[in-house]
This record gives sequence, structure tokens and C-alpha cells, in this order.
Amino acid sequence: MSLSNDQVGHIARLARIAISAAELEATRVKLDGIFGLIEQMQAVDTTGVEPMSHPQELSTRLRADTVTETDRREAFQKVAPQTEAGLYLVPKVIE
Repeated sequence: MSLSNDQVGHIARLARIAISAAELEATRVKLDGIFGLIEQMQAVDTTGVEPMSHPQELSTRLRADTVTETDRREAFQKVAPQTEAGLYLVPKVIE
């Protein structure tokens, strides 16, 4: 697929990118290269190939779901400016 300079200018306007006349040709060549690569990838027969979440076979290392820290809620609430019924009180910021 080959783009015209008018099409590149239109794409630039849609993307709100200012492209000068001097940059227009270089941008068109780069976009043509990108579209050429996309056409090559779409031409590959992928029937029978299952989608993968990662290109390598990796397994997720899991850890035991155990509590590793002690409960320090009371200590944190003692130094808080205002608390009520175990909750932190904060100033109202939205009216």
C-alpha cells in the first residue's frame, strides 16, 4: 500500500501533528515502510497457531498467601490527626 502526500497530510491533521512540506515526503516513506511490514505479517499463514501471552514458555512463580506483617493499625491511628471508629477522617475537598 502506498500513500499519497495528501493522505499523509490528512493523517497528520487527524493526529494534530504539524508536518512541514519538507517533512511530508520523509514521513510518507516511513509510513509506506510500516504498511509494507504490516502487509508482510498479514500474508503469513497462521492457521493452527494458538495465541500466546508471551513468546517464551514461562510459569508464574507463586508464593504462599500468608500474613507476613503484624497488625500495626492502632499505632498508625495514634499518630493520625483525626480518627473515628477505626477510620481516618480527612478534610472535605469536593463540594
